[in-house]
Amino acid sequence: MINLQRVAREVKSVGLYDLVLQDAQRFGGKKKLTEDEIIDLLKKHPVLLDDYMQTNVEYNITNIHLRNIETDDLKDDCKQQAEAINKNFAKLKELEKYTLDFEQSATLVIIFSIEFFVLFSVQYFIVLLNLKEWQWWIYTLFASSVAIAYWYGKKQSRLYAKNKKIYEALYLETLKMIEILEDADCIKKADLLIEECEDHV
Repeated sequence: MINLQRVAREVKSVGLYDLVLQDAQRFGGKKKLTEDEIIDLLKKHPVLLDDYMQTNVEYNITNIHLRNIETDDLKDDCKQQAEAINKNFAKLKELEKYTLDFEQSATLVIIFSIEFFVLFSVQYFIVLLNLKEWQWWIYTLFASSVAIAYWYGKKQSRLYAKNKKIYEALYLETLKMIEILEDADCIKKADLLIEECEDHV
């Protein structure tokens, strides 16, 4: 569901993907790359496409480069399948954030930020407010918060792993459904391609 022509154009011209472009230039052995050369590099070095997709997920930009299928003019059997594909697109976009490794997710950053704030607060209460007689209670509270953060982190890590599997299975299922609909002459996949991302404007 990735439009490689669009990926190449964005890697070449959108600043968000400068790191991907630099890697492509390194793999290609030159500074100036055409879109066709970038497409070839994307095929030869899948890590480039992975980095592009990860950048999108981090910035809440979808990697689903297909628009919903217009169902109004479709025959009943095609229409039903097209509506199911549209539902899958929505579900995939909802689950896309779980395709990131948990260690690189915003959730983990938030957990660490909260713990840093709690540690700072502990030091503030003990040193600046001169609450040394309460320090063991305060440290116990901090230790409890660390334990809770660890438990929550593990829970989120399992959620990421579970939803990533669901995403991958649904992605493959949806691709097959699109192929079936195209083979039945109900749609043309090329007509569904989204050529540019509005989020970059």
